[in-house]
Amino acid sequence: MTQQQKQEPKIPYMTRTQVLVAMGVTAMILWLIAKVWLYFGNFYLMSWQWEMKALLLGIGLGLTITGLSGLAYQYCPPYRQSANFYLELILKPLTLPDLIWLGLLPGLSEELLFRGVMLPAFGLDHLAVFFSSLCFGVLHLSGVQQWPYVVWATIVGFILGYSAVWSNNLLVPIVAHVLTNILSSYLWKVSH
Repeated sequence: MTQQQKQEPKIPYMTRTQVLVAMGVTAMILWLIAKVWLYFGNFYLMSWQWEMKALLLGIGLGLTITGLSGLAYQYCPPYRQSANFYLELILKPLTLPDLIWLGLLPGLSEELLFRGVMLPAFGLDHLAVFFSSLCFGVLHLSGVQQWPYVVWATIVGFILGYSAVWSNNLLVPIVAHVLTNILSSYLWKVSH
């Protein structure tokens, strides 16, 4: 059995509608978890303010993450293989306009939970960034052999987590996450 055969998904490929519904349902579940955690927790949601500085920082961070992802994709074959597997499952059935939803739904719901709720709940410190980033990475696990993609998602979690803590503005990681998802997905989609 070749390495490529080992990477084949155990589940059949999803249709466009199934991917969009799964994204919507996942976003709602993450939002619900965040709301319940906020309701029962003794902390506040990290604030976000519409500031030009935060918007520009988020854009710069999103471009940086996209560039780093491209370098990892180009120079790290295990990551490339893992990313191709994950992205083919998600992106192959989607059309280019669907990539806006791929940016917005996970970008908003994941940032709400992992940076907006988890960071304040765990103390807005290095340990909070570590645990929220690890959870963020695990969320991206789609199979046992997908560890390189999980490692990359965990690294991105650290970048987004520290951007939230240092800026004290949830808008920074939201913009970075949405932009990274849209750009990376577009670049992968047009090259495949």
